Amino acid sequence: MIPYSNLHTHTSYSDGANTPEEMICAALEAGCVALGFSDHSFTPFDPDYCMAREREEEYQSEIRRLAAKYQSQIAIFCGIEQDLYSSSPREGYDFIIGSVHYVLKNEEYIPIDNTPEILINAVNKHYNGDFYALAEDYYAAVSQIIDKTHCNIIGHFDLITKFNEGNTLFDETNPRYLAAAKKAIHKCASGKTLFEINTGAISRGYRKTPYPSFPLLREILKADANVLFSSDCHSAKTILTGFDFAVKQAQLAGFQQMYALTSDGLMPFSIAAK
Repeated sequence: MIPYSNLHTHTSYSDGANTPEEMICAALEAGCVALGFSDHSFTPFDPDYCMAREREEEYQSEIRRLAAKYQSQIAIFCGIEQDLYSSSPREGYDFIIGSVHYVLKNEEYIPIDNTPEILINAVNKHYNGDFYALAEDYYAAVSQIIDKTHCNIIGHFDLITKFNEGNTLFDETNPRYLAAAKKAIHKCASGKTLFEINTGAISRGYRKTPYPSFPLLREILKADANVLFSSDCHSAKTILTGFDFAVKQAQLAGFQQMYALTSDGLMPFSIAAK
């Protein structure tokens, strides 16, 4: 049996809908063996979605309190989703998810996952409508994520495809796109950092499949990197949304194991198809 757990969890400390304790109760009901919190680190140029810097100590204290309260029922970990351009300190966390939510172009931070309209307008303004040029800059930024954030986990690797279901904005089989993505995969795979298989866009209705896409998942395996599953949940209703499908995708891609965070650290578990 695969020990389901989720490390990519957002609460009302950033842009989530529920309190940490409400998320823990939902995780217990879903049968999770562990839950990790990873609210968004502070980004000074876009404070609306992230945790206020003055609340970071409170956040850590609250998660530690709840970890002690529920220690006999579920393992609780305190993490952070650290954006490439975040200015927040990284100390005091059990794990770090490193993510790229913006591309910095012409001194402007372009949000990759806000709305399709914002993304299209930015591509027209800064790239003359060339989405592949944006993708090249995005994956160049992703390539820096380990060095900049010292993360344990790479978050939603191909977030740039959030609004691209059915290739509505650009062709994900285009050689320029694939070359940029694969280069970033092999750069990130050179360490021990895990890639998450992230089902968040499924629960929010943007995608039918997890991040990364199946071809990129195959490339991650080819790069000899490892994976874990996460739901990137922003609501207590989506703690494990899409996990069964994500496991099948990983198995089809050829993965024999996944990782989960336990009291003994990140540990591998078999997902070999029977």
